[in-house]
Amino acid sequence: MKRFLVAFMLLFALLLTSSFLQPATAKSVYCAQKCEARCSKAGLKDRCVKYCELCCAKCKCVPNGTYGNKHQ
Repeated sequence: MKRFLVAFMLLFALLLTSSFLQPATAKSVYCAQKCEARCSKAGLKDRCVKYCELCCAKCKCVPNGTYGNKHQ
């Protein structure tokens, strides 16, 4: 019975601590470089780069053009 209680407490502690941890999101060098090139002529460059990097992180690709293209 004591082993069961210890195992349960360890499992509970593991679940509790893992719920507070958040994965680190490192920017991909590929995405950063490609999005900088894509957004170099955009009117709102900072916004273009931000959303381009979000998209690139999901699909590992960079959409065409400097505006929108959410369908890609």
